[in-house]
Amino acid sequence: MCNKTRASGDEMAEAVQRHGVKQVSDGTGARDMTEQRDAGISRRALLGAFAATTISAAPTFSHAAGFLRGSGDIRRIKMYSGRTGERLDMIYWIEGEYIGDAIREITHFMRDWRNNKTMDIDLRTVDIMAAAHNLMDVNEPYMLLSGYRSPETNAMLRSRSSGVAKNSRHMRGQAADLRLASRSVNQMARAAAACRAGGVGRYSRSNFVHMDCGPVRSWGS
Repeated sequence: MCNKTRASGDEMAEAVQRHGVKQVSDGTGARDMTEQRDAGISRRALLGAFAATTISAAPTFSHAAGFLRGSGDIRRIKMYSGRTGERLDMIYWIEGEYIGDAIREITHFMRDWRNNKTMDIDLRTVDIMAAAHNLMDVNEPYMLLSGYRSPETNAMLRSRSSGVAKNSRHMRGQAADLRLASRSVNQMARAAAACRAGGVGRYSRSNFVHMDCGPVRSWGS
């Protein structure tokens, strides 16, 4: 199943104005994305996580079934990069549709900062990130440590650490390494795992959590 994106900048601006959320980003260098890869994760589980976070005012890691439909349905992602100094606060989905301009901003933001190469970021991963953030009930943006990695960057990192996978999902635009100052690694991992929609890795010594849209699994401590 493919997820269509809405490419009009005017429509995105209208949606953002209607919902009163500010967007901040540097650059728009990503390719056009009009449809998303086939969904290999449980959309029902992920949508249930969005429903749970929308109706809950306090942190919770329980899974709720269903999804809130209606004119107020939005998805939002907030991140900053200590590597580039960029910040992003973006509504990227509204009333059942991904917003093309927003997706291009996210793809650019999550580029390989070492060489500025980009790859279309899998929207399933963005959904997991956003749902987990909502479950933790925080205003603090994620610190993005690693999004897309080019093959050469991944090879360089593998030469320095045995913990870097040869066929990392970072190279497919399907993974993100994230940190929050206000939440522990265990709290972040529990929120991501509650989505039941992908891989969750705990890296307590390095103080970050890996989230991806691959098979449901977990590792680390």
